[in-house]
Amino acid sequence: MEDARHVDMGKRPDPPTGGSATELAESAWAISLFCTGVGAGIGAVLPLLARWLLSLPWAPLEGPAELLTSIPEPALTLGTVAVGALGGLLLGLTAVHESLTVRVSGTHLTLTIRDTTREFARGEIAALFRDGKQLVVLAPDGLELAREHCGLPWRRLREALAEHGYAWAEEDPYRAEFRRWVPGTPGLPEGADPLLRARAQARKHEDDAEDARELRGELLRLGVVVRDEGGRQYWRAVRRG
Repeated sequence: MEDARHVDMGKRPDPPTGGSATELAESAWAISLFCTGVGAGIGAVLPLLARWLLSLPWAPLEGPAELLTSIPEPALTLGTVAVGALGGLLLGLTAVHESLTVRVSGTHLTLTIRDTTREFARGEIAALFRDGKQLVVLAPDGLELAREHCGLPWRRLREALAEHGYAWAEEDPYRAEFRRWVPGTPGLPEGADPLLRARAQARKHEDDAEDARELRGELLRLGVVVRDEGGRQYWRAVRRG
């Protein structure tokens, strides 16, 4: 484990001289069209589903199904397709807003998501790696500078980073140091346990996702790195000089 960490994080290539920055972003048109098409498809199937429910001896949502099928065709199908497409479009726009854009140059790495842009100097970054569907940026002391959901092509992202002299780790160099959190876990820095309790509660509700992000930031300020696996939280403490 120590050898792998030395190779991934200790031998970074020199930054290239000159050259333009590389920007990677998911296609807004592709996401929007895909979601709109899925929504329209669901809308087209809805009248058929309603009629099938009414054909059963007993069916849930019988009242709404009767109300829906009382609308004559083709107005019914055209209406449900239109509503489904609109819902899909709104979902697609939300997905575009939540998507990650990465801009890489020989001197800086810039991450943009949810109207928030963070820029890191190359000297601040020891390595980057993939953790499931998340892109993680590590500092030389082991602190996580960023952890964001990433829908970009991983191969292209690795190539862009390599072109500009950034180190890529095939796995988290500190993965073996993570411990599962349970309330009252010993060894945590003072104040970390209540933050992890609050974050565990926030993660149960999708509406509290921003709270969970803020609590992760508070934990990082205490020197505690958190990663999620299923419904569980795992943590490690950063040893600062």
